[in-house]
Amino acid sequence: MTVDKNQTLTLTSRSGQEIAVRIKINPRAKRLILRLDEQKREAVAIAPHKRMVKDAARFAEERLEWIESRLDMLPRQISLQAGDAFSLLGQECVISLEGEGRRARLIAGEPLILSLPGDPATIGRRAERFLRKHAKEQLSRAVDQYCETLGVDARRVTVKDTRSRWGSCTSDGRLAFSWRLVMAPPDVLEYVAAHECAHLLEMNHSNRFWAHVARCRPGWKRERAWLRRHGASLHAVTV
Repeated sequence: MTVDKNQTLTLTSRSGQEIAVRIKINPRAKRLILRLDEQKREAVAIAPHKRMVKDAARFAEERLEWIESRLDMLPRQISLQAGDAFSLLGQECVISLEGEGRRARLIAGEPLILSLPGDPATIGRRAERFLRKHAKEQLSRAVDQYCETLGVDARRVTVKDTRSRWGSCTSDGRLAFSWRLVMAPPDVLEYVAAHECAHLLEMNHSNRFWAHVARCRPGWKRERAWLRRHGASLHAVTV
């Protein structure tokens, strides 16, 4: 077993599939940890100290069948390229290079058309830029609505490409969200906005916190369940 200079190990499963395992050192970890990086479709073995790199590699190798089964369960990756379809607020949307000028435009219909005339080589980045802007608009509107419901104020709303959480709230009132929420059904985006607004009152997940969420989104349990069940499909969209 050899770990290369990039701290990556390539293992071969019983079915012959080559699986990449990235070794990561995290001094805050209290033990060896194994998780999946769904975007890169590789396993990550976390070691508390660099002296335990080989231990982390062996830890991953012993759990190779688990890694393979989890990778096989990941949704099919979707690229943001011309002709590709993805979900925009729960509706099918197809990317097109056709259109006038160079301005991105969303055209109503079934499916929706995201018109991105211009250089085909940059279409993925331009599609992501459009989706980030659309997500910011939708989330800012939802935050305004739920802040009014709860009688609170958000200091700022930003969108990022976070992997470990869909939203966050700081103690000074700044809210951040994953732009990928714009690809979820509207109710799911609204739930995450309400969730973070509720944190402006309760920086915890107490019964009081969930009562605030319920004031905004009575069906929050169903909306949260959708995100837990289908969230990986949002991360499967690549540029």
